[in-house]
Amino acid sequence: MLLGICQTKIVYENKAENIEKAVAFIKKAAKKGADIILFPEMSFTGFSMNIALTGEKDGYTIKKMQDLAENYNIAIGFGHVALVNGKGENKYTVVDERGEIISDYAKIHPFSCGDEDKYFTGGDKISLFSYKSFGISTFICYDLRFPEIFQSASQKADIITVAANWPAERADHWKTLLKARAIENMCYIAGINCTGKAGNTEYSGGSCVYSPDGRLLCDMGSSEDIAFVHIDNNASEYRSAFPVKKDRRTELYKKLL
Repeated sequence: MLLGICQTKIVYENKAENIEKAVAFIKKAAKKGADIILFPEMSFTGFSMNIALTGEKDGYTIKKMQDLAENYNIAIGFGHVALVNGKGENKYTVVDERGEIISDYAKIHPFSCGDEDKYFTGGDKISLFSYKSFGISTFICYDLRFPEIFQSASQKADIITVAANWPAERADHWKTLLKARAIENMCYIAGINCTGKAGNTEYSGGSCVYSPDGRLLCDMGSSEDIAFVHIDNNASEYRSAFPVKKDRRTELYKKLL
């Protein structure tokens, strides 16, 4: 599978301008022959608590991405804000090349240090879908700090993506945690971050992909760009060669908790 990792400078709270910018990246990815292009968390608004402005009840962003996916024959993963019962849901949706929704994930862990929990409701389900014979699961930003959900997803996922607006001040945590999740889950981990300044926060990019044994396959640095990474469907081979997962004692861990 050929992944397109899209590291953007998000124009804060300007949905129209960010979507227009995304079109150019989608065209480039389609021309390259990518199977799927992945954008950061809250892809077209930035990490905003202004849900009255960014939130949607009509699925506007989903419809835009569905049209683009169908027009350019490419799957698209993107973040957006859905309004549900007066609060937001921080969503990451994937549509396939036919424009069909194949994944619709709500961030399980709102970032309370940034007051996200005051405006957003946390999800309660893991998203796992099949695409091009790969099992894929999607998480969002702060979820990266909670390894239990990765262990659950990696029972079947070959690739786990983490779309983020991860700040520059904790950039070392980003790389360290992504690599750790790859090694301990023995699957591919793709981290998609934004770069530049959005609102009052600086983002340093660092979008990257790690293999199931922790090798760095791609590091985008701090520039706004798209990187292409070929992923082999071989995560199961790593797990068979070094079968750590069979030694997990999940029921015991539940009792200890």
